[in-house]
Order: sequence, then structure tokens, then C-alpha cells
Amino acid sequence: MAIYLKNATYIDWNTLQFVNTSIKVNKGINGGLEFISQIPADSTDEVIDCKGKFVTKSFACGHHHVYSALSRGMGAPKKSPANFYEVLKYIWWTLDKCLDKDSIEASALTTAIASAKNGVTYVIDHHASPFAIDGSLEIIAKAFDKVGVGHLLCYEISDRDGIDIAWKGLEETENYLQKRPGLVGLHASFTVSDDTLEKAVSLSDKYDSGLHIHVAEDKYDQEYCMKNYNQRVVERLNDAGVLRFSKTILGHCLHLEANEKELVRESEAWVVQNSESNLNNNVGYFNSRGLNSTNIMLGTDGMHSDMIRSAKSAFYVGQGFDSIDYPGFYNRFRNVHKYLSKNNFAGDGDNNLVVLDYDTPTEINQNNFLGHFLFGIESKHVQHVISQGNLIVKDKKVTTVNEAEILEFSKEQGKKLWERMKK
Repeated sequence: MAIYLKNATYIDWNTLQFVNTSIKVNKGINGGLEFISQIPADSTDEVIDCKGKFVTKSFACGHHHVYSALSRGMGAPKKSPANFYEVLKYIWWTLDKCLDKDSIEASALTTAIASAKNGVTYVIDHHASPFAIDGSLEIIAKAFDKVGVGHLLCYEISDRDGIDIAWKGLEETENYLQKRPGLVGLHASFTVSDDTLEKAVSLSDKYDSGLHIHVAEDKYDQEYCMKNYNQRVVERLNDAGVLRFSKTILGHCLHLEANEKELVRESEAWVVQNSESNLNNNVGYFNSRGLNSTNIMLGTDGMHSDMIRSAKSAFYVGQGFDSIDYPGFYNRFRNVHKYLSKNNFAGDGDNNLVVLDYDTPTEINQNNFLGHFLFGIESKHVQHVISQGNLIVKDKKVTTVNEAEILEFSKEQGKKLWERMKK
């Protein structure tokens, strides 16, 4: 079985070369593409006419939070946060404590749908639900599988709710890694004890994985680390062995000194930038100077599921606080594919595509594509989405699940979640 894209203008995501061709998209996690001159006359496979459309590799998110999906429109916290620590305490840690299996499923389904409709066919997620840990990752995985979006998951292990909860996080992680590829998640240095950190690194070694952790998102993380461990955050993580894994993802990395950046630059680890979340939380600005630009990718940090939006934000914010140009912001946008490929994670192959109905008023070609990507192309131009050779979005509508039913389910679960948060 295959899908044929007729009369396509294919844009190579690496070289930005434009090719006028028809494409055979083979199904399956290891499926690929075939560029053909004509479609077999006797084919019974689906044929999509892409005349006037642009076809390119679909998108991927380097850092998401499924658990935040039902937060949109919720009431104000019991206490108005005075700083980032209180934002965590009174908003996100209040929310994640109130999650149950149904609200986790609703969050995952709606996130997967939003991702798909924005052309995102692979999501790296960082999950937390301290009083509904058991089986939570599998719930998310099955929801993403149902919609047809690839995923790399982890549970956010932390000591902030006590050692028993930390142990449950470690146990959930190991149970999941026995069945599926994943990462070993940690919240942040300031909520992770030495014992938990050591166990997480050992778990990563055991399953040939890597760590996924928030790093110096706020100055509080550094201040706490210096006070309690007499080290800066990256120094502590490096000594614990976190940076030696090529699968390790360091989220944010805003408040790093030169020696910390050098440790990250010389390591196998990857950095994920989340500009809009940083702006929303007023924690600072990402600055890539001193880091390895080839190991910087982009995420949404649970703010939304639109990676084109994240790429543009990285560029615009970076004009005043970072060293970033047209090729630089696009490379960060696409580096997540390189992370997945380098570490042999399946599901992000060539048969993951978007068809863009981009009604440009000016000429578009290989030489000016980046200008169009920054100032013209938006997620509203995503018409069809193919994930692992399967058509999961056709004419802007999800084909794999009943979106209306899922949205009703999520609204019901959102109301219940908000009520639990009031108690």
C-alpha cells in the first residue's frame, strides 16, 4: 500500500532544492519515498493532486508537555505567583497533582490532534502526574499511536512530592523502557536529590537511553544548586554523567556561565530552546553563544503544538538576545530530525510529509525559501499530513480519530480537572 502525490513541488528539507515530481510514499515505520515520472494507471492506492502545492518533510517537536493541554482558560491560581518558583508551585505543580488517567488521555489525544493539524508528526514529550504515575506513559503512547503521531516519551522524575513519588517515577520509567523506546525524565536539578539523580543515570545506562531535564530555566535553579551542592547546575549534571549520553536533552539552558556552556558544547548532549515559554514565564532569554549550534533544537514547552510558530519566535526574540540568522533559525527548527536519526529512533523517516497550500504572491525558490518560511509560510497552510506513510490529515481534517468526540471528552475532563484544582 502507498500514497501517490501527483504534480508535486518537492522541497528537500536539507538542501532546500526544489524538484517538480510525482512521489510514491510507502507506508510503514521504515517506509520511504520514490520519485516517479508517472503514476501507474492500474494503481488502486490513494492519489492526491498536489498541483500548485509544496511538499516537504513534516515537522517535529523537541520538547512538549502533554500534561498542560487542559490548562487553557483555567481559573487563576489560589495565590498570585511572585516569581518562577511560585509559578511552578501554584500553577503547574497544582495542575499535575490533579491529573488522573482520563485527563491524561484527554490531554494526549488533544495534543496529538493539534500536532498533526500543525504538520507535526513526531513529539518528544516530558510528562508529570505525581498522583497518577502508573501506566501514564503508556496512556500517552497509545493516544499518540491512535492519532498517528510519532513520539519519544519520558516521565518527569522528581523528589518534590517525596521519595515515594520519586521511586514511582523511576519504576514507571523502567516499566516503559522495557516495552518502548524512551528517555529518562527529570524535572530540574533543584527538585532532584543526588540519590535520585544517580538512579536515573543508572537507568539510562541500563536501557541505552538518555536524560531529559530542565536546566537553568530560572536563576533559582542555579542559586539552589550552589547553596546545596556548591556547584552550578551543568557542573552537577556533568559530574553525575548526564552529559555523556547522545540522547540527553537539556531544556532551556538560559542561565549558564561560560564554563557550563563549554561542558555542554564538548558533550554529546542536545539543547532544546523554548522561547515563547521563557517569555511567558519572564525567566530570561536564550543565548546560543558558546554552545554547539548543530546540537540546538526547538520545542514548545507545552505552550502549543505549532513548530513553525516556535521557529519564528526563536528568530524574532533572538534578534536582541542571541546570535541567529536565517539559516540558523531554520537549522534549529530541523535539528530535531538529526537528533532522532543520530540516536536511531524510528518513526521520523522520509515518509513523514506535509503538503502546503501556500498561496505566495511572489516567486518562491531554493534561494529565497527561508524568507518565505519566516515571513510567509504558516501552519494555516498545512493541507495534508502524512505520518509514516499514512494520511493522518486530509484537507485540514484529522482522518484517524473523531476529533469532535475527543474535544467533547477533553472539555469534560478539563472541567473535572479544574474542580479538583480548587480543593
